[in-house]
Amino acid sequence: MSRILVTDLDGTLLGGTPDDRRRLRDALARHPEVVTVFATGRGLASIREVLRDPLVPHPRWIIADVGATVLDGTDLTPVDPVQDQLRAGWPGPDRIRAALLRFPALAYQHGVHQDGRCSYHLPPDGLTAELTAAVEALGCTWEYSADRYFDVLPPNASKGNALRALAAKLGWESDGILVAGDSLNDLSLFRAGTHAVVVDGAEPALLTALAGNPLVQRPGRPGAAGIHAALRTLGWTSRAADHESDDGPGHNSGHESDHESVAAAEAEAGAETPVGRHSLVVAYHRPPLHWNGESWQPPSSPNGILPTLSSAFADDLPGVWVAARTGRDRQAPLPSPASAPPLAAVPVDPATWSGYFHRACKETLWPVLMSEPDRAVFDERSWADYRTVNARFARHISAQAAPGATVWLHDYNLWLVPGLLRRSRPDLRTGLFHHTPFPAPETFAGLPVAAELRSSLACLDWAGFHIEAFADRFRRTLAGLPGQPHTTVHPLGIDRPAVERLARLRAPHRRPGTQRVVLSVERLDYAKAPVQKVDAVDRLLARRPDLRGRLAFRLVCPPPEPGITAYESTRRHLERRIAETNSRWRSGAWQPVDYLPRRLSTTEVIDQYLSADVLWITSLQDGMNLTAKEFVAARAALPEHPEHRADPGVLVLSRHTGAAAELGEAALLTDPHSPEDLTAVLAHALDLAPAERRARMARLSALLGNSRPADWAHEILRAIRSGAHRSPAA
Repeated sequence: MSRILVTDLDGTLLGGTPDDRRRLRDALARHPEVVTVFATGRGLASIREVLRDPLVPHPRWIIADVGATVLDGTDLTPVDPVQDQLRAGWPGPDRIRAALLRFPALAYQHGVHQDGRCSYHLPPDGLTAELTAAVEALGCTWEYSADRYFDVLPPNASKGNALRALAAKLGWESDGILVAGDSLNDLSLFRAGTHAVVVDGAEPALLTALAGNPLVQRPGRPGAAGIHAALRTLGWTSRAADHESDDGPGHNSGHESDHESVAAAEAEAGAETPVGRHSLVVAYHRPPLHWNGESWQPPSSPNGILPTLSSAFADDLPGVWVAARTGRDRQAPLPSPASAPPLAAVPVDPATWSGYFHRACKETLWPVLMSEPDRAVFDERSWADYRTVNARFARHISAQAAPGATVWLHDYNLWLVPGLLRRSRPDLRTGLFHHTPFPAPETFAGLPVAAELRSSLACLDWAGFHIEAFADRFRRTLAGLPGQPHTTVHPLGIDRPAVERLARLRAPHRRPGTQRVVLSVERLDYAKAPVQKVDAVDRLLARRPDLRGRLAFRLVCPPPEPGITAYESTRRHLERRIAETNSRWRSGAWQPVDYLPRRLSTTEVIDQYLSADVLWITSLQDGMNLTAKEFVAARAALPEHPEHRADPGVLVLSRHTGAAAELGEAALLTDPHSPEDLTAVLAHALDLAPAERRARMARLSALLGNSRPADWAHEILRAIRSGAHRSPAA
């Protein structure tokens, strides 16, 4: 559940001593899951001045102008349609000022920037029924506070209404909101049915209005100290983590010992690992092992990010792996340190995981990464879950990391962690490797949360990519921000000896077939263009009668994790097109598409590589694609067997994969965005003469090289540690 602090500024967040404010700021930095919202009578120009104060926590959202303005705290742009709804019926300042000229007690605040409101000074005896009736006749509402301030507002505007509208948009529950204030213009906040705190020194009229309200805390402390006390009472911050007593300004400002900080952070987060301090923290949303219901199992393939990092740890890499535990993994005992890298678990309940991974990651960010922005679906509730999970990761990383430690993050699933760590642990060196493509700046900018993400990514010390094109897009996306991460290119390879050993072991079991086998091995994902491939096979058979009865397109396509709506629609479309194509061309026992919607063992995958005439990779976008490299390693291992010399296989590779940058001169490149190109290149691959097949495979084998994935990991860590010098602003 989200935790939201909604606080007035003057007299509340800005109240108390500098030590009080610093302690509150530091506590919020240690608890990034508590989102701060300003709710103030100030206008934007005045708020900008407040944001320059180093003792003020940065707000994620801002309610300004006594509730007439709602801003995104990341880029200070209006939140629509919330702001438009709050300002509906606003007659404009000129009409209001003209209508109220007949009230001499009103003194317009000329020096105050106002937007969507009119603000006056007014003594108590000037607050008459005639004045309020005149305001209401204009179709407006009003607020009066501190026996001095009179604000004329749109009929729907108030701090409380703004909070309700924002909460509805973002999916906040009232039990996860704490409001804080000190004056009558905060009263509407206190009537929103949430947790509340009135700080010491509050306006007497506010105290009278709230008498007997059981949701309101009165800690008897001024300003920031009162807010801090309320947060601790709710359990949203930990007294142990804050390491504070109620002694007030003379205390040591929350600089606790390392051991106490780690213990408190882990206890609050529900971590299940022993307390430890590590010079390296690796963070990925998945653990290196999976629970099969009885035991923890390693990945079936020797290649990919999970086995690569696991092999690096097996190579005596010191550190800890921070990963989420969700689903049935949450109920399993942690694996023993002897069987896996040390694991620090981030518990995530199924509902939060669904919002975070199924929605925010896979339906909001993934389409943009794949340069398919029209597929992206954004909703605030899921994005709140994304923020929550990223905040939990940041807290766990901070709890595990020694002073000055190296933090190695992986992929877009943790894009908000760099910003959170920069605020809470500026001593850390933080790098992030993108295993996915990175979109063009204009595509990235289309995300509703682009500014929030850019702000966080700019806090990295280092960013890594498989190819230069993605690194260049990343640099251009962050252009203009103060400071730039050091950015380098490190293409990931495979464990070639492991693939070759298995290929040689399986080669004697290979039996020549009578069909021409075109193979695709990929998870079910529209980004892999599976439907486009079936369509291309359909077109090819229509044009090439000689292939009917002889061509087999074998599509190994295991299903993804359940719950991703976009993938379900892709599955339905794919299965319909397979049925239509097979029905159209079926002859006797032969049908063109052999669909295997299940996960194969590594041995079974190698068998498929060895039986294929063509490996067909058609990704719309792909960070690398290790399947292409595995196929080359497996087939290049066979020439020592004379019976395989005439048929080394052909690699057809999408030009939009990272692998194309390394293997493109020897593979046949295809463009999955062009139906005609897909069909023509596949036909060309099937028609290649044996001599050209052998020449291309020999060149592919040379281009593949022999670098170890564990060496790749060590190289990146050296890059983070030695290259973690932030580039100057462009």
